[in-house]
Amino acid sequence: MKFSSQVQLKEDNLKLPKEIRLAKFAGFCYGVKRAVETVKKLKQENPERNICVLGELIHNSQVIEELNALGISSLDVLPENGDGICVVRSHGESPEVFANIQKAGFEVYDLTCPDVKKVQQKAIELAKEGYYLVIVGKSEHPEVIAIKANAEQYSKNVIVAVEVEQLKPFEKELKNSKKIGVVVQTTQMLSTLNKIVEYLTPLTKQLLIANTICQSTSMRQTEAKELAHTSDLMIVVGSKKSANTTHLAEILKDITNTIHIETEVELENYKTLIDKSEKISITAGASTPDSVIEKVIEKLK
Repeated sequence: MKFSSQVQLKEDNLKLPKEIRLAKFAGFCYGVKRAVETVKKLKQENPERNICVLGELIHNSQVIEELNALGISSLDVLPENGDGICVVRSHGESPEVFANIQKAGFEVYDLTCPDVKKVQQKAIELAKEGYYLVIVGKSEHPEVIAIKANAEQYSKNVIVAVEVEQLKPFEKELKNSKKIGVVVQTTQMLSTLNKIVEYLTPLTKQLLIANTICQSTSMRQTEAKELAHTSDLMIVVGSKKSANTTHLAEILKDITNTIHIETEVELENYKTLIDKSEKISITAGASTPDSVIEKVIEKLK
């Protein structure tokens, strides 16, 4: 997939101090940008219709506030009766939820990220072919919930794990299975996948691994790690609820001093650390708008 992080922020045109660097792959990824632009266009084309999103479209409060101001609401719970257009966000949903949206009276508009759809399709394929399926990801994450629900249409042998310890209760079942298949939440860390694979390898003769971490996540993490090795401080900008953003911060903390902030206001909490850092690099999660990144940079000047 072509990575279109879209952040048009460049060190040269922002005239940043030499000690401050901005990652090229920072901010909206293709899937998030697509979702935000499409929902806005949907409202423009249907000004009189109710447009709502099941859950938050993306994990960023500023964007959600902007959408609310445009008349695009977020539903925490699907009502029994509704009207208008209900958008399925980029994390995807289970077949049951799609059916319930229609049953409630909504028109469904599916904005599941293409990369997430690929994971769902791979999970379904492995389940149909009789693999004992391991989904590497956080069980409470909406993307993972949807992947699991799609796979469970065809097999009940489905486990979700983000740590090896979560697999150990199923070790006997895994050993008895003829073959094990693995898919990964798109925003997971490669190191997490590797640990799971290392544990599973001796348990079966046939292990099929589908590395479904999306390209934008991989590129963002790789670039950020490279910057971290030559930085006194890394600043990660994005929601604390965003999986890809929190994973980014976790990775970088093992390399150099790292802070994770949602807005420029939080920089005040780290003034001493910032003042003593000569080389500062900034990256941002896939749900972070350019405007938020720009305010962080301005605050640092």
